[in-house]
Amino acid sequence: MPFSVDRGVPGLIVKFGSYPLHHGGVGAIRSLGRLGVPMYAITEDRYTPAAASRHLTRAFPWPTTGAEEPERLVDGMLRVARRIGRPAVLIPTDEEAAVLIAEHQGPLSDAGFLFPRVEPELPRRLASKQGLHELCVEHGIASPAAAFPESYGDIEEFAASAVFPVVAKNREAFTRRSRPAVNGTTRIETSDGLLSLARDWGVRPGVILQEYLPREQAEDWIVHAYFDADSTPLAMFTGVKVRSWPPHAGMTANAYVVDNPELADLAARFIKQIGFTGVIDLDLRFDRRDGQYKLLDFNPRMGAQFRLFESESGIDVVRAMHLHLTGRPVPEGEQRAGHRYVVENIDLPALLAYRRSGYTTPHAPPRASGTELAWLAADDMKPFFTMLARFVRPGAKHLYQLWRTNRRGSTTSSHSTTGN
Repeated sequence: MPFSVDRGVPGLIVKFGSYPLHHGGVGAIRSLGRLGVPMYAITEDRYTPAAASRHLTRAFPWPTTGAEEPERLVDGMLRVARRIGRPAVLIPTDEEAAVLIAEHQGPLSDAGFLFPRVEPELPRRLASKQGLHELCVEHGIASPAAAFPESYGDIEEFAASAVFPVVAKNREAFTRRSRPAVNGTTRIETSDGLLSLARDWGVRPGVILQEYLPREQAEDWIVHAYFDADSTPLAMFTGVKVRSWPPHAGMTANAYVVDNPELADLAARFIKQIGFTGVIDLDLRFDRRDGQYKLLDFNPRMGAQFRLFESESGIDVVRAMHLHLTGRPVPEGEQRAGHRYVVENIDLPALLAYRRSGYTTPHAPPRASGTELAWLAADDMKPFFTMLARFVRPGAKHLYQLWRTNRRGSTTSSHSTTGN
């Protein structure tokens, strides 16, 4: 590879909440571990796929819910820093971790951790559905029309004039584990259905009610990138999402790298306007009715499917961040157009669901130039078998329940829960 990493600076996977089957963390461990970078990870227990990776130097089992007081989480991070004993690059895999790092830069930096120096309040605002919508309006970025009801009366007023179906999401990413109004992205078919569901949302409903973009008139796109302190992209990638699970509202199950200069330019301009630095994972939906890319989610951290994207010089967003934070240049290179990413444990049910729905992705190439599997790797087999052992019984039950609720037009999981 046309670059060398600082093997004296390890990486630390930071995750809060219980989602042990997270292929993004495994991907980051492999990405840097294969270059000889010592890798550490916060895990739910010692038997997660990440903990089983041969590229992991050490796991730090630390069960969390994601709803703990920030001070408790910071104290835990400081204990981990002492156990590592040298500076380490932080790699957050969820919004809770990204926001905690941004809002507690002082003590974490003093402990020797390395991370992009972003405006402390910005990641929380970007991870908030309302905050992101307001930033899109402020900077002229297209997004679905949205309402933010403050009471049941506001919901009644909305229901009287809204065009259904509509989509309900938790307004703040940080209430999804402690006080979720819905269990993820929820399509609501009628005004009566909305009013019935809203009775359980309390006095101050923590939801966003959003315009539904018809799947038959849309195409889902992904942007991953890493930006320096001047909000200049050091690595930029675009791709199209072919399938997700649950269908059309969940984690990426199958995707392709597709060159899209228009989308890359849109993302770069938005990042420059808001002054963000670090790794981003954006989800956008191209609306064929008006020809606009509409920003659905802004994840201020690496996405679970980041290993879809690698440049011809061997750079992905995690490698770009490690190189940059350790003072090394990030080599330029074109992305591997036509490359495919498959998440084995969720792509089969997604494939069956999409065949029934008739959804198509015209920009997906007819044949992949190469395939990256999320779990199976010839040089690191244990995470795959660990995933199978933990997935088969509870996973099959979970997928069945999600499929049933999706068929009823009820709650489906949001990709923002586990890193896209």
